[in-house]
Amino acid sequence: MSGEDDNGDGYAGYEDFDRLALDRSGQAEAFDAIGDRYDDAFPHKEGQVAAGRWLAETLPPGSRVLDVGCGTGLPTARQLTDAGHRVTGIDISPGMLKLARDNVPGAEFHQVDIVDLRVGGRYGPGGSREIGPFDGIAAYFSLLLLPRPEIPYALRALHAVLRPGGLLGLGMVEADVDDFAIPFLGNSVRVSGYLRDELRQVVTDAGFEIAGEDSHAYAPASTDVPPEIQLYLNCRRRA
Repeated sequence: MSGEDDNGDGYAGYEDFDRLALDRSGQAEAFDAIGDRYDDAFPHKEGQVAAGRWLAETLPPGSRVLDVGCGTGLPTARQLTDAGHRVTGIDISPGMLKLARDNVPGAEFHQVDIVDLRVGGRYGPGGSREIGPFDGIAAYFSLLLLPRPEIPYALRALHAVLRPGGLLGLGMVEADVDDFAIPFLGNSVRVSGYLRDELRQVVTDAGFEIAGEDSHAYAPASTDVPPEIQLYLNCRRRA
């Protein structure tokens, strides 16, 4: 994408963009292979359910909500749909999207990379297949699959498709790592994270106010992933 005009999201001139997008293809293949084992390995998502409840209950009835990295659609897309919101889920894994369509027939799902939500991107404001704007966005454990230098750009892309005053529910794992490969249900995925003070700074720098936060210790079941500290930020887009 380097060489394109800067549309205010900071992606123009980001020389690593093409390399990162190519690297991400391996992430999609890993999640295609994982399939419905993901929900078996990560049951009892109390923290994510609580965070989704804040989003579902704080948004006006019938809001348009984007679920970024929707995975199988459980629990978030179903939770928001059951609350009466109009949900659009995006993911880069065709296998996950098939499961999401089966699990949450009341929502719509698209194979979209988050960077395509940027201003002028194919699915972003002014794009040929624009899907926004949205009243709320759920991004639970999707941004951590990006290399850390790209996360601020991704947050700006989400800012661009969110109406002023709209809500963002963000879930991350607290860890000082960047594009770190971990074994995951027989596959390898790369993850990034921040310590909480730095995460707060990255989020506010991208144009969000933090209205609340929570953290949970979480130990996945029957997987080689170690216990983790999950951070949830309840955010509102500044105008």
